[in-house]
Amino acid sequence: MFPPAELLLFTLFLALTWLWWDSMQAREAAVAAARTACEAEDLQFLDDTVGIASLRPARNADGRLLLQRAYDFEFSDTGDNRMKGSVVMLGRRVLVLNLGLRPPASVTRIH
Repeated sequence: MFPPAELLLFTLFLALTWLWWDSMQAREAAVAAARTACEAEDLQFLDDTVGIASLRPARNADGRLLLQRAYDFEFSDTGDNRMKGSVVMLGRRVLVLNLGLRPPASVTRIH
């Protein structure tokens, strides 16, 4: 059949392919969550993308081992600035979405 080295390489290739596919699915879910949160808060979701900040194994409420990914993104409240937000995904579920602290609209900014 297959020599052990070829079987190991094939298994590694399949694992990396699965990781890539799963990461693309999680990233799409993170982009959708960030876009929806920005729209709900009347913010501009900048660059229409998220960037991976961390990746680690974690367990869900059922004890199943999944990959937890943290993504960073940028948004603007005025169109003239960039602020950072983040979204943490466990598998393809949003755990935390953070738009950071922003001053209320009634506060005058001096800078």
